[in-house]
Amino acid sequence: MPALLRQLSGLGGCTQPIRLDGHRAEYDVNTRTGEIGNLLHRLDSTSLPAGHLLVRCNNRRTTRCAACSEVYRRDTFHLITSGLRGGKGVAEQVAAHPRVFATFTAPGFGPVHNRPTGPAGSVRRCRCGVLHDQDDDVLGTPLDPDTYDYEAAVLWNAHAGPLWRRFSTYLRREAAKRAGLSQREFREHARVSFAKVAEYQKRGAVHFHAVIRIDGPEGGNTPPPAWATAELLADALRAAATAARVDGPVIDGRAHVFTFGRQLDVRIIRGADFNGREELTDRAVAAYIAKYATKGAETATGALDRPLKFLAELAQLDISDHARRLVRTAWTLGARRDLEELRLRAWAHMLGFRGHFSTKSRRYSTTLGALRTARAEWRAAQAALATGDLATSENSEVVETALVLSHWVYAGTGLTNTEAWLAETLTPAPGTEGEPTRG
Repeated sequence: MPALLRQLSGLGGCTQPIRLDGHRAEYDVNTRTGEIGNLLHRLDSTSLPAGHLLVRCNNRRTTRCAACSEVYRRDTFHLITSGLRGGKGVAEQVAAHPRVFATFTAPGFGPVHNRPTGPAGSVRRCRCGVLHDQDDDVLGTPLDPDTYDYEAAVLWNAHAGPLWRRFSTYLRREAAKRAGLSQREFREHARVSFAKVAEYQKRGAVHFHAVIRIDGPEGGNTPPPAWATAELLADALRAAATAARVDGPVIDGRAHVFTFGRQLDVRIIRGADFNGREELTDRAVAAYIAKYATKGAETATGALDRPLKFLAELAQLDISDHARRLVRTAWTLGARRDLEELRLRAWAHMLGFRGHFSTKSRRYSTTLGALRTARAEWRAAQAALATGDLATSENSEVVETALVLSHWVYAGTGLTNTEAWLAETLTPAPGTEGEPTRG
C-alpha cells in the first residue's frame, strides 16, 4: 500500500493517467572506448505497485483533468510573462518595448441574445426585450435559429487560423509602411512578436486574445528602433485587422469570405507596477490569457470536450440546441468532398475550429517545451538527492555516461476504483483544491 501511494503521488493529482506496459534499462558507457558496462537500473512495469507505469495525461482542458490543466495554465502564464517582463532566457529590457493587448472577434452570423452595455458600463435590455442575467443560459443563442447562419459560423471557426496568419503578414506590412520602410528594411531594424490564445464566445464563435510586441531585429533581447512606439503598433494593428481576409469555399453557389468582426479592442500594456484603472498591467494580461488556455468549446457547448465517433452521440449529450446545431452543421459539411481538407467531422466537437489554442511567434519568449524540460530536470535532481543517487565524476579519470534502452506500449487510461480512492487521500494537486472527496 505505501508503495502504491508513492506511485500515485508522483502523478501530481492527475485523474486520467496513461497506463504503459514495458521496461526501461540503464547501462553505464565509457565515452572514450564506447564500451557498455554494467546494468545500472532496470524498471519493469510488472514490478510496479499499479501493475503499469503511470504517466500524467497532460491534458490542457479543465473538464478532462483539473490538475494537468492547472499546470498548463501556469506554464502559459510564465510563457506570457517572460515575454512581458523578461526572464527564462529573455532580457528584462523587454519590459520597455512597445506592447499592446488586442482582442479580435468574429463577424456576426445573426442576432443573438446578449447583454448590451450603455454609458458608464450600464447593462441594457436585449433585443428580445429581456434584461438577461449574466449567467442566463439563453445568452449567445440566436433570436431566430431558423435564420441564423450556422454554415458561415462553422466555416468561420475552420478558417480562423488562416485568417490570423494573414493578419500577421499584413501587420508587418502596415508597421513598415508607417515607419517609411520597405518590408525588407523593416526586418533589418525591427521584429514583430506575439503570443495569442483562442477563446469561444457563448455563441460558439472563436475569437483571439493576443499580446503583440515590437523588438529589435534579433527579437526580445535587442532594443527596438526609436520610431517604434506603442501608438504606431496599435495603428498598424487596426489597419491590418481591417484588411485581413481569407477566401473560403463556394458552397451551392454561395462564396464565403472571412474577415474579423468590427469589434476590435486594442489597449496599450503599461509597466508591471502600473495600477491605473483603465490601463493593463503585465500580470493582468498574462493571467487573462492563461485562463483561457485551458478552455475549449465546452465554454459554448457546456459538455462536449472530446471528438465524436458517430453523430448519434449528440442525442446523449446535455448541450444546448444551439450547440447541437453547430455540431450537426460541422458534421454535415464534413461529408462534402470539396471540404475534405478542413476535416470538419474530426473537429465537430470544436465547432469546426482546428487550430492550436495557445500559439506564439518564435522570438516572443521561452517555450512550453523548455518549461516542461526544466521541471522534469528539477524533479529528477530532487529524486536523485532524496535517494542519494547523485554521481560525481570530478575526480574520475574515466568519463562515463548512461545508455538507456526502453520499450513502452499503451495499456489504457485512468485509475482503477481502488487507485482513485487512494489518490483522493493524498494532498490535493494544484487546481483541485476545494473539491469534495468521497468518505
